[in-house]
Amino acid sequence: MDILQKCRPWTAEHLLVTGRDCYFRAVGDTFDGTEADFQGRRVIVAASHDYLGLSAEPRVREAAVAAVRRFGTSLGGSRAVSGSLELHEELERGLAAFLGHEAAVVLPSGYQANLMLTPLLGDGDMVFSDFSNHVSLEDAVRLGRAKERKFLHGDLGHLEELLVVADGSGTENTGGKLILTDGVFSVDGDVCDLPGLMKLADAHGARVVVDSSHDLGVLGPTGAGAGEHFGLRPDLVTGALSKSLASVGGVIAGPADVIRYLRFHARAALFTAAASPANVAAALASLRILRAEPERRVRVLDLAERLHNGLRALGFDTGASVTPVVPVLVSGRERCLRVWRRLFDAGVFAAPMVHPVVRAGREVLRVTLTAAHTDDQLERVLAAFEHVGRVEGVIPGSAPAAHTPVRIARPRGPLATAR
Repeated sequence: MDILQKCRPWTAEHLLVTGRDCYFRAVGDTFDGTEADFQGRRVIVAASHDYLGLSAEPRVREAAVAAVRRFGTSLGGSRAVSGSLELHEELERGLAAFLGHEAAVVLPSGYQANLMLTPLLGDGDMVFSDFSNHVSLEDAVRLGRAKERKFLHGDLGHLEELLVVADGSGTENTGGKLILTDGVFSVDGDVCDLPGLMKLADAHGARVVVDSSHDLGVLGPTGAGAGEHFGLRPDLVTGALSKSLASVGGVIAGPADVIRYLRFHARAALFTAAASPANVAAALASLRILRAEPERRVRVLDLAERLHNGLRALGFDTGASVTPVVPVLVSGRERCLRVWRRLFDAGVFAAPMVHPVVRAGREVLRVTLTAAHTDDQLERVLAAFEHVGRVEGVIPGSAPAAHTPVRIARPRGPLATAR
């Protein structure tokens, strides 16, 4: 059979019939960070991870423009050869200090930042992964040679069982152990139990890596992420620059010797062009604003809490999330995509999450607001959800029963000493 035969049914009509035409839609010629033109329709963008609302910030845009004028659009090489700028190193120093680590490497994407873990995962090593981790962590494990054991989402009891089995098995205990987790899970919006994970890691001689893509800039007293939120320092932190840092790229931070080893051994760094000057400059400008203007973090957390509670008051289920990632349960693939389309027609662009991204029957519309959204836009989003939810029968036609208010995750204490 022709290896391309599997592609033939994927026509434009197939996408329309199956509801997949909601994906890969191009924004029109304007985007101010909160609203955009999609196919001639002006909509509130409630699907962006630009949590601090910096993508349209003039200082960030001007930093990117200035970098292009000074360095051009590309360095034309890898970081190992001709692609390194002092600008890259300045961002790496800034991110390492911000995340509480000795060193960091900046990559062209968040996906590549997680692939940087692959050289650590050798024969005899074992990886313990949360079932709900981002797919890029899953791919890092697949590319390595370590054995993987997945534990049920957030289930420390299950993780402990797997660690105990590994400790007692001579054939499975010839190398090191690594626990992988998201800081904030990208679909469900819940926060990992980092204290529990690190306690188990200490007890079983394991290391901990946290993907802080969705908590960087949001959690912690200064916005440094899940580690700072809990007053802990995981062994390694990865993250994307495309969320709170309003750019494109990724970072991995940790001990200097580990980062140096990864620079010379990770294919994700060696065999790719360097992050562009514009993207590096935008991330650096965003990092400075993040640290100087904590009111942005306060704003997005306040909006998230009001969004959660507004949706719950209407009768929607937003799961266990206590972060700006708000998953609205709309069970059934067809219904979820239908609700998405009605919301789009009502002027709200949310993110439909259906199988295989989520389990069948647990489909959600992921809603995220940024610090740049206005109170009026929040009310319009809630009004659209109320109208569509009643039309589609997702929420009751009459007033729902009283709900338990959501309390958004807020900063805790200062960063504790490293383990």
